[in-house]
Amino acid sequence: MKLVFATNNPNKIKEIQHILGDQVELLGLADIGCTEDIPETATTLEGNALQKAMYVFEKFGYDCFADDTGLVIEALNGEPGVYSARYAGEAKDAEANMAKVLLKLENEANRKACFKTAIAVVIGGKKTLMNGEVWGEILREKRGAKGFGYDPIFQPEGYALSFAEMDLAEKNKISHRARAVQKLVAFLNR
Repeated sequence: MKLVFATNNPNKIKEIQHILGDQVELLGLADIGCTEDIPETATTLEGNALQKAMYVFEKFGYDCFADDTGLVIEALNGEPGVYSARYAGEAKDAEANMAKVLLKLENEANRKACFKTAIAVVIGGKKTLMNGEVWGEILREKRGAKGFGYDPIFQPEGYALSFAEMDLAEKNKISHRARAVQKLVAFLNR
């Protein structure tokens, strides 16, 4: 089965292909010639994921799935949430985003946070939504060089390592995206 993952992020494609294995040939946006920025104007993760998947399906005709992920921090009233990628500005700079979070939480004892991923699947025009989440805490400083985004400052509950200190196989057992993708796999195997 060929399925487009509506992303240009090679890290996400690699991570998801690792979970899906050989049963699905995963294509990225570059593989289908989609070079434009797909709008993400919804106010929810689910809305953004659906908006991206429908864009690819309607404009390019491919069965598709898209995700949107947000880091929800309790002490920041849910920030950065749906704005996680652009938290420190439109440049989508992960270092600047992490620096902003760490600065805002500098004197905060409550470090509780949740990574949430919403996946929207569009196959033959039929839309399906699924979610995954993992709770943990925001560290006081970056740790690790693996992963991407907020991984160096997020430590999942029950673990002594940040996501950026875990190898891909370990992270893929517990991450928010992995949990949502496991639901995607189950959906595709029905």
